Amino acid sequence: MIHDKKTEKLLQIYDLLYEVYGECECPLSHRNPFELLVAVILSAQCTDKRVNIITPELFRKFDAPEKMAAASFDEVFELVKTAGLAKSKAKSIIGASQMLVKDFGSQVPSTMDELLLLPGVGRKTANVMLSNAFKKPGFPVDTHVRRMLVLLGLSRSDDPVKLEMMVNARIDGWKLGNFSHLLIFHGRAVCHANRPECGRCVLKNICKTGKNR
Repeated sequence: MIHDKKTEKLLQIYDLLYEVYGECECPLSHRNPFELLVAVILSAQCTDKRVNIITPELFRKFDAPEKMAAASFDEVFELVKTAGLAKSKAKSIIGASQMLVKDFGSQVPSTMDELLLLPGVGRKTANVMLSNAFKKPGFPVDTHVRRMLVLLGLSRSDDPVKLEMMVNARIDGWKLGNFSHLLIFHGRAVCHANRPECGRCVLKNICKTGKNR
């Protein structure tokens, strides 16, 4: 672990946000790792609220990798068409399910390298799975996380992988998943992209951008 001024600031941010939001639950409704995997694939450029509207009927019909793997494209597309980018998502969900059945004994793998083999799964999705489904260290970097870490003066680059590595090197693994949730929740509630409410932000005094507003 790296211990420097950046580490101190990250921990201070974590503590301040924890006082507001506490231990955060994954907002995507799911009952098992497979359902979470499908929900996260659907969540790309789509709200969690919309995904949670879509998935009950999807999982009623296809609640296991074997069933989803055997589904036709048209069947899945019809159920997910309101998610945005629905054609590619339907293909990814079916493809990932087929790979789970063929290569992983119908079980969602629990390592980064194996998760990245699945269609539709990038580092963000893999980190969501690690931290939420398997309670392993994982720091998902979405648009809110990227934006806030740059605004807070912790990085000049908004490259997701660089930000992930920067935080991973400084924050205890068991905090990583919740830290991502804290930043996301705060980004949605207060630090809006176009109209950040700096006046009521608990991070204002340590935020490079907030101080100047």
